[in-house]
Amino acid sequence: MSFLQINETLLRGFGLTCLIFIITLAVAIPLGLILSFGIMSKISPLRKILNVFIWIIRGIPLMLQIFMVYYLPGILNNGVSFWGDVDKYFYFNYGIENGGALLAVLISFIINYACYFAVIFRGGIQSVSRGQTEAGMVLGLTKKQIFRKVILFQVIKKITPPMSNEIITLVKDTALANAIGIVETIRAAQNFASGFPPVIWPIFYSGVFYLLFVGFLTVLFNFLEKKLSFYKE
Repeated sequence: MSFLQINETLLRGFGLTCLIFIITLAVAIPLGLILSFGIMSKISPLRKILNVFIWIIRGIPLMLQIFMVYYLPGILNNGVSFWGDVDKYFYFNYGIENGGALLAVLISFIINYACYFAVIFRGGIQSVSRGQTEAGMVLGLTKKQIFRKVILFQVIKKITPPMSNEIITLVKDTALANAIGIVETIRAAQNFASGFPPVIWPIFYSGVFYLLFVGFLTVLFNFLEKKLSFYKE
């Protein structure tokens, strides 16, 4: 196989990597914000349940969570594969292969990262002093106006560094999707190594895609941090 053919295959795998990354962020960020309000809620049972749930999710390896989401429905349904049926549905209706496995991966990633984001959001919100809210109320601002005009950008500044770390980690965590057969970047490279004759170098070359992606995100987050630097502590 030529370099161009291998590169084309890896690019298709990288496209799936990007899809997992984008959908996870698009859903996990708002879900994490909702969870953060839940774990700060004055309703004690809700707060305790959510804190325990987040503690469990953060304490279990992401790969194990993927296995649980993918295999447990079948185990609980007397060995009948739930995601296998979903695979068939996506394939025969939309021509998408491994649609069930992809959906299971997305659910796992979204829940996992929403829990991490929730803790980050909570820390950012609680780091803004109560005095600023009280000052806004004295000036006649509503709670929504205070949050939008006084608190929001300070929270964004405070959470940008930890959020950037988690988002960069997500780029690399997408490789875990290959554990249940998703042909993302690394799985696409591994397929060459398992062929005959085996071609090993694409496995190492696949790291270039991750380096470029992480490099782009690093530059982007550095730019955002500089833009938000006018909010002095």
